[in-house]
Amino acid sequence: MTADKHLQSWQERFEMAEAMQPLLGKLYRNQGVEVVLYGKPLLNASTIEIIKSHRLVRRHVGDKLRLRESFPFVEALSKLAVKQCKVDIGKLAVNYWREHSDASQVEAYMAHELASAIDHEDNQQAKDVVLYGFGRIGRLLARLLIERTGVSNKLCLRAIVLRGGRKGDLEKRASLLRRDSVHGPFNGSVEVDEENNAIIANGTYIQVIYANSPDEIDYTQYGINDALVVDNTGIWKDEDGLGLHLKSKGASKVLLTAPAKGAIKNIVYGVNESDILDEDTIVSAASCTTNAITPVLKAVNDKYGIINGHVETIHSYTNDQNLIDNYHKADRRGRSAPLNMVITETGAAKAVAKALPILAGKLTGNAIRVPTPNVSMAIISLNLNGETNKEDMNEYLRNVALCSELQNQVDFTESTEIVSSDLVGSRYAGVVDSQATIAEGNRTILYVWYDNEFGYSCQVVGVMQKMLGLNYQSLPVA
Repeated sequence: MTADKHLQSWQERFEMAEAMQPLLGKLYRNQGVEVVLYGKPLLNASTIEIIKSHRLVRRHVGDKLRLRESFPFVEALSKLAVKQCKVDIGKLAVNYWREHSDASQVEAYMAHELASAIDHEDNQQAKDVVLYGFGRIGRLLARLLIERTGVSNKLCLRAIVLRGGRKGDLEKRASLLRRDSVHGPFNGSVEVDEENNAIIANGTYIQVIYANSPDEIDYTQYGINDALVVDNTGIWKDEDGLGLHLKSKGASKVLLTAPAKGAIKNIVYGVNESDILDEDTIVSAASCTTNAITPVLKAVNDKYGIINGHVETIHSYTNDQNLIDNYHKADRRGRSAPLNMVITETGAAKAVAKALPILAGKLTGNAIRVPTPNVSMAIISLNLNGETNKEDMNEYLRNVALCSELQNQVDFTESTEIVSSDLVGSRYAGVVDSQATIAEGNRTILYVWYDNEFGYSCQVVGVMQKMLGLNYQSLPVA
């Protein structure tokens, strides 16, 4: 009987999650409403992912949220004329069930809590986006933009720009979008339009443009105007080089997915995106490591104050290294990446100061490239103004991850078994490994995992939205 009870419970949850999926999809595609559960996105989530996200609510409130308790809120939301916002169905449900014993007042409660978004007049225009380069970050950005396809989507991927154009190139590019050795298959369909040089992914028509220089393209001939060009090639990093993009007709702003040189603003989304002004035409999204460590450093500095510290990055190897020993202009990087740990430089520690000036001159850094294809770790050793211990530090960072302004950047794990491959696909800038935390007196050492590809790409999308003035309400407010 016990076995039957567990199976029946699972079946009920599975059916409830299945019933949620079409409602969640329609809410986003028809009304621009993105539903999350304590920050976990439910858009395009599988049935199992929806069930697992409900189990994680226990971390936030000390008790689980059942799908039969949250489903009435998704159902009620689908009946309201709510538009262009992010709604945390978990927080709404938990708050409601603390005061009510049945679902009779759910619709009225939802109408009250979401009043500011009901019949909201959407004056935001859709914005064109061009991906200049289609490597690791470019293809993941494409996946993230395509998953949001719908009539309410305001961030529209219109084109990718490539060098070359040899016979068969288009099909090979499409194939790399379809299949990824690290992140798995593309969630949907990818077609090739050879005649018009285009890729169609889940209904999104993506023009493929071949060019040798950023300033030789006329985007307007493809119907692309006032576009944000996201340069993920890493070739140009200063104002002169990146400024070439702005000489192309139809391009109005440039975002670099690498640390920039000179006076270009380096933005870590969640920390200093407010520094982006309407008149800024060239912005950098900094590096994956800078994005991983800056939110955690900000949180620690806000509470304890940081005197100084060192950041050691254990970083997966990248395409810049050699597969086998061969010439490389940089020290050590010529040695085989899959066979060696390679000490190299990183500017991430110093780059933190561009996003968080209060830490200028306080951090040093180094990096070790290791033979894993993705997911890296930052080991942050800090001397603090205030004293702490492991329990207090972990409790503070847990709260930062669960209920602070940095909750979309910082995640927190208490697992004693987690390893790097478990973090593939993490949408957070960094994940604090609480089991590895060392803290005593005014010294602490923090271990922060990060998916240096996917997590970083999610941060880049945030910067893109900010540059284009796409702002969405997050409800409930408290």
